[in-house]
Amino acid sequence: MPTPRSPFFAVALITSLFFLWGFALNLNPILIPHLKKACQLTDAQSAFIDSASYIAYFLLALPAGRFMKRRGYKAGIVLGLGLFATGAFLFYPAAAARSYAFFLGALFVIAAGLTFLETAANPYITVLGDPASATQRLNFAQSFNGLAATLAPLLGGAFILSGKSLTESQQLAMSGPQLAAYLNHEAAAVQVPYLLIGSVVLLLALVLYFTRLPDIVEVTDAAGPPRPLWRERNLLLGVLAQFFYVGAQVCVSSFFIRFASKVAGIGEKTATLYLSGALLGFMAGRFIGTFLLRYVPAARLLAIYSLLNFFLVLLAVLLPGKLAVYALVGVEFFMSIMFPTIFSLGIRGLGAATKEGASLLIMAIVGGAVFPVLMGRVSDASTIQVAYAVPAVCFLVVLFFALKNARVRHLTLSTAH
Repeated sequence: MPTPRSPFFAVALITSLFFLWGFALNLNPILIPHLKKACQLTDAQSAFIDSASYIAYFLLALPAGRFMKRRGYKAGIVLGLGLFATGAFLFYPAAAARSYAFFLGALFVIAAGLTFLETAANPYITVLGDPASATQRLNFAQSFNGLAATLAPLLGGAFILSGKSLTESQQLAMSGPQLAAYLNHEAAAVQVPYLLIGSVVLLLALVLYFTRLPDIVEVTDAAGPPRPLWRERNLLLGVLAQFFYVGAQVCVSSFFIRFASKVAGIGEKTATLYLSGALLGFMAGRFIGTFLLRYVPAARLLAIYSLLNFFLVLLAVLLPGKLAVYALVGVEFFMSIMFPTIFSLGIRGLGAATKEGASLLIMAIVGGAVFPVLMGRVSDASTIQVAYAVPAVCFLVVLFFALKNARVRHLTLSTAH
């Protein structure tokens, strides 16, 4: 049986974190139509659900990296879990007050915790083992993030979405107390699910606090101290690619239910099943991508997938009805390897600067705060289908980064373990 300090046990424990933050972030596509209804929002206003989540990555990734440089990965993980649980518990009073600002604050606290978790877990999993297999190991761990992404909309749709939406004329026909009762009932649907999430996360924080994990020490090249990060051109290109990729990922998933409803006339509960199926493809793509990376260079596979996604999103913009929805389902499969592959390519060779480089790549997740708002504004000004041109452009930036890295045959990390 593995001991708590063994790499296998550590990999298993850290992999569970990938599941947790994947579950939390992939409840946003449920919260967007749900709070849009409960708090009476426009598309652009509802997109601030993603902004509240992802702006935390930009504001806290560097402080998280500095904190872990001084206190270690474990301290950062435990702190992140504590913040995650706190934010989840705040959903109860936010729903009671039916305050959109309160909900956004709770989401920000959750995302603050996720920032610490991702800043720690992504580089930690890459250095727990052979550097040559770092991309495969990170993609494998991220596969459980994909599993969470599949389950979150399925469970969220079942326990949060009511399936009942009132038209503007129906709302106008209701008395003030009747409308308030309906809206309060909708808002309250999130209370029990988020109490359960907070309890599970708090329990895991306690387990990790009392568990001994392997110590990881990154070393510099023998030639001397690391160069300033602003001189690491590949890292900076990786940050740019991650910014656009996360923006694309969040746009595709967060507006999926609205897209299915407006373009194909699919009800919100049925649309969650389509989204869960799409995210099941995302999870399958992670496992299949992990296998393919044994034979195909990481940058080359990333280039192929980003090009395919560009064309699939264009089809979603141009095709009618369910054909457009099916095109978006395909996009999820080919997004599967993008985050971990960009991350691994971006931090390669950073040595002792790995934590700081990882922080910059985590900061780039702020793309998820920027592009959904832009997409929501395009949707309000035109249609939700036209608005999907936004993620199409994002995939071209990912393609550029992949082509720049296409000459990298072997991914190596200057780390010791």
